[in-house]
Amino acid sequence: MARFDRYMLSQLLLLFGFFSLILVSVYWINRAISLFDQLIGDGQTALVFLEFTLLALPYVIMIVLPVSAFVAAVYVTNRLSSDSEMVVLQTAGASTLRIARPVFFFGVIVALLVGVLAHILVPAARSELAGRSAEISRDITARFLKEGQILHPASGITVYIRNISDRGEMEELFLEDERDPEATVTYTAERALLVRVDTGPRLVMSNGLAQTLRTDTGRLSTIEFADFAFDIGALMKTELGRSRDLRELPTPVLLNPTQADIDSARGELPDFLYEAHDRFARSALAVVVPMMGFAALMIGGFSRFGVWRQVIVAVVLIILVQLAANASEDVARSDAGLWWMAYLAPSIGGCITLLLIWQSSRRKFRGRSKAMATPEVPA
Repeated sequence: MARFDRYMLSQLLLLFGFFSLILVSVYWINRAISLFDQLIGDGQTALVFLEFTLLALPYVIMIVLPVSAFVAAVYVTNRLSSDSEMVVLQTAGASTLRIARPVFFFGVIVALLVGVLAHILVPAARSELAGRSAEISRDITARFLKEGQILHPASGITVYIRNISDRGEMEELFLEDERDPEATVTYTAERALLVRVDTGPRLVMSNGLAQTLRTDTGRLSTIEFADFAFDIGALMKTELGRSRDLRELPTPVLLNPTQADIDSARGELPDFLYEAHDRFARSALAVVVPMMGFAALMIGGFSRFGVWRQVIVAVVLIILVQLAANASEDVARSDAGLWWMAYLAPSIGGCITLLLIWQSSRRKFRGRSKAMATPEVPA
């Protein structure tokens, strides 16, 4: 049995790595396409795109690992059953619970990987990703230096540049400021330059007009200028004080947040507690998911038509557990005292797994009892 444990565990880990690679690649490519359109369209370089996709990778891996573990457990169990190896073990007296030991060890390994990702790598990557996103959002140059397009770099701001010279000089600029509900200011200039100073970036316009339309009186005033500086840094003041995402915060902060932590993040105390306990629940679910797939396939006997019915049962059970997780999240985020609801999905999955293993062992025991009770027919 010890040799069988090592054999089955090696098969589980091998297929787990294969399925994880496939699923992560598919998920990552899908994410990379949307990031490519967003970042490259905003004028960012390919290095920024690569950095963002790499920072998004830990979260993708954390989501994919339990799914890969489930698929690997179902695949290995199905293959061992098809090759009659499970029948040989059960005939030799091994119970379903004993055969499940390598699957349990496999689930613990996956849970450790998920735990490292959920508690360490994903928060660190999220924090770095949020910081880089804030830096890019404050990069006004990338938003303004686009010729021949009507741009909206901030709410209430409209910009159009006919041409940008090789030296970075903007020619025939149109800028409309509608942030003030009582007045709309329209700037037109022959040339403009984007200049960085200590107080923030400035748009220096030359040889232009500033037209102010008062919405309350309907009067239009026009000022002609030779040079005028427009404060672009003021457009991003609201983004400088952004709220932190809970997924950026370390687990100890989520478990015991201060009022300052709550004020600086997007969420209340129930959200903090649920996010912290959900990280532990993900690791627990990583143990339950492959065990559930294994147990669902063990409830059926050997058949040359395969165990496709049991596979469907396993998939349905996983869907039900995920639905329970979604429902418990909505409840737990409404009350800080219901943080334990985060563990509802792995608890339900564990109970289902134990019930399936008990049913499988009971059926096998009945089969052996009937075989022992059948009298031999004399020749």
